[in-house]
Amino acid sequence: MSNPFIRLEDVSKSFGLLTVVEGLNLEIGKGEFISLLGPSGSGKTTILMMLAGFENPTSGAIWAGGKRIDSLPPHRRNMGVVFQNYALFPHMTVSENVAFPLKMRGRPGAEVTERVGKALDMVQLGSLAERRPSQLSGGQQQRVALARALIFEPEVVLMDEPLGALDKQLREQMQLDIRDLHRRLELTIVFVTHDQSEALTMSDRIAIFNRGQIEQIGKPSDIYDHPSTQFVAEFIGETNLVRGSVQSIEGGTARVQLPGGQEVFIETATDLRPNGSVCLSIRPERIKVGGREVAGNKITAAISDVVYHGDHLRLVARSDSQALVVKTDRSQPTLSIGEEVQLSFLPSDCWVVRP
Repeated sequence: MSNPFIRLEDVSKSFGLLTVVEGLNLEIGKGEFISLLGPSGSGKTTILMMLAGFENPTSGAIWAGGKRIDSLPPHRRNMGVVFQNYALFPHMTVSENVAFPLKMRGRPGAEVTERVGKALDMVQLGSLAERRPSQLSGGQQQRVALARALIFEPEVVLMDEPLGALDKQLREQMQLDIRDLHRRLELTIVFVTHDQSEALTMSDRIAIFNRGQIEQIGKPSDIYDHPSTQFVAEFIGETNLVRGSVQSIEGGTARVQLPGGQEVFIETATDLRPNGSVCLSIRPERIKVGGREVAGNKITAAISDVVYHGDHLRLVARSDSQALVVKTDRSQPTLSIGEEVQLSFLPSDCWVVRP
């Protein structure tokens, strides 16, 4: 990135003997929506807390807007923060909660009133200004927390699992609302989540965290379609990991033999060698169930499970010692447990992943 707005340089964070983040380098562009995605304990929330100023790096430097900020207190970083538990003051009204950051900064009363009104209208809560948090739904409380984070017009908004406590329907609506605010206000948002679909839906880029380091970073489509490691392939969405042995490489295509003796063709990765072992990631929706018009690779398998998911069917088919998950639409002819089928997928649908 030629001119990053936020830059972390060789940042590490330890708590006693436990290293949570190690040698992290990350660049974030102005106006970008980036999600830090990973399992619990992978370091993503610690990164957010160091950006906010609630934790200090053990080593390394953090820059924002061309200034080094890792020694600055939180109130001098011009970053809004939204937490999972909302962190609203129960004894204050909605408008008082939203006004709090401005009052702490000593802004004039008339300005506070005007900006609170605009902030509440922005999150569609203007009519609830005099209610207390206990009188609001979880989604409304989250909107109040968002308005409070935006009230002082921060350059960056940091969000730590902000939708984790909401039910599925409300969470999906809030995802769209936050994405819309990001676009309208041209905010820079750093969003921590462990929800893969949430990251795919909302982000310009996703950084996959594992054991205090970034395993892979890129656009959602790149992360999903071209995972670099087995960890990423399994963590972001659902995948089939198929292992085999490279038999030959010719014209940009490799022939791979599976453990049961069947063969598939894949697009060549640069580090493949004949007789070397390989691990392939094949997304379930890329696999088609046979018929006369199937194309590409073909594997004979037996159906071992069929699950109805409303908008699609989830099949499990066993080929030799390998169980493959297949997602197909409901137009698929009725399949019976034990029925033998042909599974097909293109060489380009097999992506080589590292251990």
